[in-house]
Amino acid sequence: MVKDGPLVISEVFQAYYDCRRTKRNSESARRYEISFESNLVDLYQRLIEQTYEPAKSSFFVVLEPKVREIWAAEFEDRIVHHILYNRFYDRFVNSFIHDSYACIPNKGTLKASERLQKFIRSATENHSKPCYYLKCDIANFFMAINKDILYEIICRKVNDHWWKWLTRVIIYHNPTENFVCKSPKAKIDLVPKNKSLFKTSPNTGLPIGNLSSQFFGNIYLNELDQYTKHHLKVKNYIRYADDIIMLDQDPKMLNQNYKHMCSFVEHNLRIKFHPNKKQMNLIEKGVDFVGYIIKPHSKYLRRSTISNLYNKVNENKTNNQLVPSINSYFGMMRHADCFNERKRFVITFADRKFKFDKYLTKVIKQTNK
Repeated sequence: MVKDGPLVISEVFQAYYDCRRTKRNSESARRYEISFESNLVDLYQRLIEQTYEPAKSSFFVVLEPKVREIWAAEFEDRIVHHILYNRFYDRFVNSFIHDSYACIPNKGTLKASERLQKFIRSATENHSKPCYYLKCDIANFFMAINKDILYEIICRKVNDHWWKWLTRVIIYHNPTENFVCKSPKAKIDLVPKNKSLFKTSPNTGLPIGNLSSQFFGNIYLNELDQYTKHHLKVKNYIRYADDIIMLDQDPKMLNQNYKHMCSFVEHNLRIKFHPNKKQMNLIEKGVDFVGYIIKPHSKYLRRSTISNLYNKVNENKTNNQLVPSINSYFGMMRHADCFNERKRFVITFADRKFKFDKYLTKVIKQTNK
C-alpha cells in the first residue's frame, strides 16, 4: 500500500492548468480565470478543512453516436477531479495490464487498433492459420458501477484518511440532486431508462462526462483484466473502456473463458455482460473495434463513422466550424485503407471549398490528378 502525503497547494495549481488546457474557452473557466489565484487558494483551504462540496452539474442529452446523458461538472469541480487523478494516476495505471486502453495518455483508439492487429498476426501465426475472435461489452457500464465496490477497490491502495475522504466525496456525489438542465424534455425522453442516472439503484452509477468517472471505470474493470490475464491465462485479450476482444484458434476456449468472465463480474463487481452483444466469428470476417473494421491484411473505417462524417457536413454549420471535425475524421482514415473514401468525400463536397490541413490538401491534389 502506498502511503499518501498531504495535499500541497502546488497540486491545486497544477490541476487548474491541466483542466484549463481543454476548457479555457468555457464560460465557467473564463469566470474562474479572472481571479484564479485567490480562487485556488480558497479551494485549497476548503479541501484541507474538508468543507468542499461539489456544485451544480450541467445536464444535457446527446444523440450521436448514440443517445446518452452527459453530466458536465462545474470548472472548479473539474479541478478537484484533476487533483485526485494526478495524485492517483501512477499507482493505479502502473498496475493496469498493458492492454487496457481508453482515457490513458497515448492509449487511444489508434493504439488499440494497432495492438489488435498485432494480436491477430500472433494468433493466426502470421495469417497462416484460421482464428476466431470473441467480442463483448458490459451492459450499461457506467450506470451499473457499484459505488461501494469501487470505493473499496480504491481504498486498497490509499492509506491516508484525507485522500479517502476526497475519493468518497467524488464517488458518492449524486449530480441528479442538484443540476441545471440544458436539454428539452423531448430530447431527455429519448434516453432509455437503463442508461439514465435518474433511474439507477442507490449507490449505483457514475455520471458520464467527468474525468473522474472515466478513471474510476478503468480502475473498476482492471479487476476483470487481472482475473482474465492472470487466472484464466488469456493471452490475446484487449479492452478499450468496456469493449473487450479475445482471440483464439479454438472457439470452445473462447466460450469457456467468456463463461468464467461472466461469473466473475457478476459475483465480484455486480455488473453483467450485455446478453445481446456477444459476437464470435472468424477474424477474416472482420473485427469491429474502436471505430475500425480490422481484418488480417487490412483496416477500414466503420461505415457508421463515414456516415457520421457526411451527416456533420450536411448540418447547417459554417466551413470554419466543420473543418476541425473533418480533419479529425480524415486523421482516422489516414491510419486505415480509406483512400477511396477520402477521394469520394473531396469530390462530393468540392463546392464547399473547405480550407483543410496540409495532409488533406495533399489528398485533394492527388484526387485532381
